[in-house]
Amino acid sequence: MAYYAFLNDDNIVTEVIEGVSETTLIDGESPEMWYGNFRGQICKQTSIDGLFRGTYAGIGYTYDAALDEFVAPPTPEPVPSA
Repeated sequence: MAYYAFLNDDNIVTEVIEGVSETTLIDGESPEMWYGNFRGQICKQTSIDGLFRGTYAGIGYTYDAALDEFVAPPTPEPVPSA
């Protein structure tokens, strides 16, 4: 199995699903293309073990097309106690 991240218009991950292996074609298309066309969103495969695309994509992560990797959202600064 493989995992796929769906992106909104700002390249923010909105959902991650488990799907068929990237080596499997669906109606002659790669799974990224097929899932993306089916959902009407950009779809990128993500890797649980982080071997490609930087890190495993999670909801709220950003896809950086120039680097071809997912970037975690910034960690909020801790609120100082009074």
